[in-house]
Formats: sequence, C-alpha cells, structure tokens
Amino acid sequence: MAGSGRLALGTLPRQGWVRGSGPAVLSRLRDAAVVRPGFLSANEEETLSRELEPELRRRRYEYDHWDAAIHGFRETEKSRWSEASRAILQRVQAAAFGPGQTLLSPVHVLDLEPRGYIKPHVDSIKFCGSTIAGLSLLSSSVMRLVHTQEPGEWLELLLEPGSLYILRGSARYDFSHEILRDEESFFGERRVPRGRRISVICRSLPERMGPAEPRQPPPAC
Repeated sequence: MAGSGRLALGTLPRQGWVRGSGPAVLSRLRDAAVVRPGFLSANEEETLSRELEPELRRRRYEYDHWDAAIHGFRETEKSRWSEASRAILQRVQAAAFGPGQTLLSPVHVLDLEPRGYIKPHVDSIKFCGSTIAGLSLLSSSVMRLVHTQEPGEWLELLLEPGSLYILRGSARYDFSHEILRDEESFFGERRVPRGRRISVICRSLPERMGPAEPRQPPPAC
C-alpha cells in the first residue's frame, strides 16, 4: 500500500504532483484524478482566504463528524460570494466540469486545523454527482486514493496551496480518498508538513436529484 511503497515510485509525466502503485493505475486514473498546480495566483488565494476567514472564525473546530470521516475541522456552506471570488469559481467550473453538468449550490468549505485529517471514505452518490473539484488554500497536504477492492492499487496527489484537484468517474466511485494526518504526510520520500488547510469544494449535482430537493450533508474532501 501507499505508506509502505514510497521507494516503488511510479509516475507518468504529470510534473511530480501525482504518484501511484504502478503504471496501470496511473494510466487508468490519468483523467479521473487530476492536479492542476498553480491554478490560483497568490492574489486569488488571498482573495478567497480573506473572504472565508470571518465566517470560519465564528465556528469552533470539531473532533467528530456525522459519518466519522473528519477529525479537527470546521466547515460551512457558502452561496454568496464577492465578484472576484465568483470569477474564480467560474474558472473552476470551466476547468473541471462538462457543459452538461449542473453544480450543487452552495459551495462546501472545509477548514482543517494543522493536526486535522480526513479518514478514508467514498462519498455517497446521494450527496454529490460524478465530479468533485477542490481548491487548496494555506497549506500543502497529501490526498491518498486506495481501490476499495484491491488495496494494493493506490494513488497519491500532492495538493499545494493554490492548486486545483479534480476527482471524477472511477476515482470517485472505486477508490476511497483521505487527507493524511501530519505525522503520515509524505509524498514519496518528501516530507509534506501540514498546517491549517482550507479547501473550497465544488460538486456536480447527483443524478436524478432536482434543484428543489432538500440539501444533503456535504462530502468530506
């Protein structure tokens, strides 16, 4: 598995932000688990962080979650954004979602404290559709995906501040995903120290879910 296979590094030419258990899984998930480093400029990252901070500051970090997936977090759902932030989210939509996909509203915002983490889980298809896209703010982290039936098949994504990650298709349904806790936060042999991390997560609408249906609990991503 990923934690014991750091020396057996297999990569495709994706600039060193994606690594996996071997060429087969890297090829299979080439378009299903994507990292776009530097998607945000430093000014854009500051714009989002500054807009989110007042609302997040009013909330306390929590250490349990409705499905036990997250530790050391606070979260919110946000529908109203400044013009500058809306422009950023429109870029995310254009980069990650197809023309026929409708996005869930509001946007899910997840704030992990430095020692917070997200446990391995597969998001329910009842809560979001086939595509999830997240912007990473403030701190680098490592996302690990492990096949639910073949745990020897895994992928790791290096999520640096300002990066965009996209999970779709098989990466959504056939692999669990997690954000590694600080003491486990390595990308290959590289130590990736964890600080506070904010993710801004856009999700496609679940199939057969109408806009008037009640909002479901958000996934942990």
